[in-house]
Amino acid sequence: MSSSKSFHLVSLGCAKNTVDSESMAQVLAGDGYRASSSPAEAEVLIVNTCGFIGPAKEESYQVLGELAAGKRGDQWLIAAGCLSQRYGAEVIERVPGVDALLGTRRWMDVLELVGKLRRRTSPEPLYHLPDEAATVGRDEGDVLRVAQQGYSAYLKIADGCRRPCAFCAIPLIKGTLVSRPRESILAEARALEAAGVREINLIAQDITDYGHELGVKDGLASLLEALVETAPGVDWIRILYNFPGSVTDRQIEVMAQHKQLIPYLDMPLQHAHPATLKRMRRPANMDWVHRTLAKMRAALPDLALRSTFIVGYPGETEEEFQTLMDFIEEMRFDRLGVFTFSFEPGTTSEPLGDPLPQEVKDERKERLMLAQQRISLENNQAQVGKTLDVLIEGHGEVEGSDEPIAVGRSYRDAPEIDGLVFVEGQPPLGEIVPVRITGAMPYDLSGVVDTGRSVITIDF
Repeated sequence: MSSSKSFHLVSLGCAKNTVDSESMAQVLAGDGYRASSSPAEAEVLIVNTCGFIGPAKEESYQVLGELAAGKRGDQWLIAAGCLSQRYGAEVIERVPGVDALLGTRRWMDVLELVGKLRRRTSPEPLYHLPDEAATVGRDEGDVLRVAQQGYSAYLKIADGCRRPCAFCAIPLIKGTLVSRPRESILAEARALEAAGVREINLIAQDITDYGHELGVKDGLASLLEALVETAPGVDWIRILYNFPGSVTDRQIEVMAQHKQLIPYLDMPLQHAHPATLKRMRRPANMDWVHRTLAKMRAALPDLALRSTFIVGYPGETEEEFQTLMDFIEEMRFDRLGVFTFSFEPGTTSEPLGDPLPQEVKDERKERLMLAQQRISLENNQAQVGKTLDVLIEGHGEVEGSDEPIAVGRSYRDAPEIDGLVFVEGQPPLGEIVPVRITGAMPYDLSGVVDTGRSVITIDF
């Protein structure tokens, strides 16, 4: 039997979705709803779906289907987020147990939608998917647009994207760029600081575009300066999802001036051959990429670089792929994500079709990842003997023994997507500890606490 005024929420996809899910949970909790980890004990079941690429879409359908199969008559199932926004009618057709759809920019209306479900007089599904014009600039109320996970948090500074990338469905799902008010972002940073958060990860579909639609020049750099001043007790501020061609000299200068702005750059380049990039409708000026990354490495000597690439894009020749391989060898990224091309109807790449066989895509991905695994190991081996500050996030024991061990991340590791640092002993959770690196693996490091340096602690 489900409990009245309780909800079970499953969040799928990226960290931006996680923030939206946390915001929905805040809205529900503010009206007296209790979060439940068990779907059997909840009155309202919510899946914040991902519909970005084919595999994510199928995962969303799988989770919705499992909840629908176990749903009782006294429960409601809401499909929220990207899949619902883009494929509303298809969602209802494939998962008949879905009671309502909630669009990507309407998370703040979750209570309104639940109220409609309580009052409905027929089993017909409810659609809450207004067009983009009705969602842009929608009041978020007092809800924090953050997702805190232990001593780390994501803070969303904008939504949507105005870029014309041919393979990407984000503008179709999220709409164009809408930057959040600077005052709201700063207030949330202060709240996270007061809560004891040690790391803030700034996120958006394109973080370097912050403030563009407001006519603000170098909006991200100005925001970063304000964040450092507003929340001095937050040790690390990480900047995720920088668009190629949009990292300005001022952003580099601000990052170099403030220790809180850690030397970590995530720039999804997607490819390295100009012809492929032009077909993708992505910035194709590789000279800019070389100059900018060289400039950043000069200004930030300890810079950790992450990027993302797509292999198997329509028309990608072996020569074009080899250019990408050569680029990887030259740039020696610290972190790398590789995806095979996913055909998405409705995107501007649709007329190109999906001509390359999956086995060709998979083989190219494997070759690229094997090369990157070697580079990553060599980069990690270069850290041996150095002392890195590590945010301690977990305790455990060495497998097969009762020897204590701690798990954390250095500034080189973004949460969930990068590596870990395994530390002998069990330094306190939430502390940033100096760790002398003694071992290197392809993606992770190991080490011991450097007793010659002080642990970074802050009282709240």
